[in-house]
Amino acid sequence: MELRVLRYFLTVAREGSITGAADFLHVTQPTLSRQLKDLEQELGKKLFIRSSHSINLTDEGMLLRQRAEEIVEMVDKLEAEFHSMEETISGDVYIGGGETDAMKQIARVVKDLQLHYPTIRYHLYSGNEDDVTERLDKGLLDFGILIQPANISKYNYINIPAKDVWGVVMRKDSPLAGKDTIQAADLVNVPLICSRQAMKQTFSKNEFADWFGEDFDKLNIVTTYNLAYNASLMVDEGIGYAITLDKIVNTSSDSNLCFRPLEPRLESGLNMVWKKNQVFSAAADLFLKEIQAKFSN
Repeated sequence: MELRVLRYFLTVAREGSITGAADFLHVTQPTLSRQLKDLEQELGKKLFIRSSHSINLTDEGMLLRQRAEEIVEMVDKLEAEFHSMEETISGDVYIGGGETDAMKQIARVVKDLQLHYPTIRYHLYSGNEDDVTERLDKGLLDFGILIQPANISKYNYINIPAKDVWGVVMRKDSPLAGKDTIQAADLVNVPLICSRQAMKQTFSKNEFADWFGEDFDKLNIVTTYNLAYNASLMVDEGIGYAITLDKIVNTSSDSNLCFRPLEPRLESGLNMVWKKNQVFSAAADLFLKEIQAKFSN
């Protein structure tokens, strides 16, 4: 299976037609059609459902699209790493992480490095722990920023010296908005919108579940989320109260929403993780050394 043919396949999938893809790729339609038929024969599966005006992916085609995108992204990343092996350090650093105000700590390291290595580029990927670790394990990311609780046992890691504060985002006209802090008893009988990561019970210790104690099983969870912006839209529409971290949802004076911290106070630490025995590009290695120098103490 040739990389060139995978790129052809992805272009056809994106354009939705042989004609559009052939024009984009600057190849003839018969050449492109033949390459796709050869690919189907090689895999022994039908990848497209063809009609007179469009072309759609089969289930097998959808799977190949997902895998082909990962392969092409990995190859592009590898080529960029080799191109960057020059006296002047340049290249790309791939970082994934959840929504957290502590990303400011990472941003400050990036800013310091930019002064001396302006040709290094940084690529940020936002997602929850599952999203980030999946891409990390596949080699699509160099580093992951994980919010505790998270399973970091199979990674090298360094603690980021910051804490995220848990609380509740609600409409300013909500009954609980008049309270300065929110206790577990306040949340037992209201509709809740919760982070899927915080609700996971696969960790040996889940501080979020421990905070609720015996009330944890009584919660009325109407929606779960992995990124807080979408959760805030649900809150704004009156769906429920979102349990989330401070400073990642707009609760300014011009917003309909407000944030109230949990009482007793609940905080989550953060870790930057990377695969054990990872071989980094020159740019990623420099970034790691800068992070270690800044945070190891």
